[in-house]
Amino acid sequence: MSMKRTNVYADPEDLAIIKEAAKRRGVSEAEIIRQGIHLAAMANRVWDEPLFSRTFEGPGRTLPRSEVRDAVADAVRRGADGGSAA
Repeated sequence: MSMKRTNVYADPEDLAIIKEAAKRRGVSEAEIIRQGIHLAAMANRVWDEPLFSRTFEGPGRTLPRSEVRDAVADAVRRGADGGSAA
């Protein structure tokens, strides 16, 4: 993986926590910072498509796990048969 250098300003208390965590985990401080940057990037990413592209009909109440599984399976089955999944 290609890396690009950048400079950031950080709170001294945060840097102390990073230093302690890196020592405890046996990794570099830079690795901890790279992980944090990746988490921030992924948390703020805008996806091209919605996570869920289908909606499923339901009774308007929270279903138990078994009923959710059955409703999704029925909707997928209807979709595979050419019917509407919504």
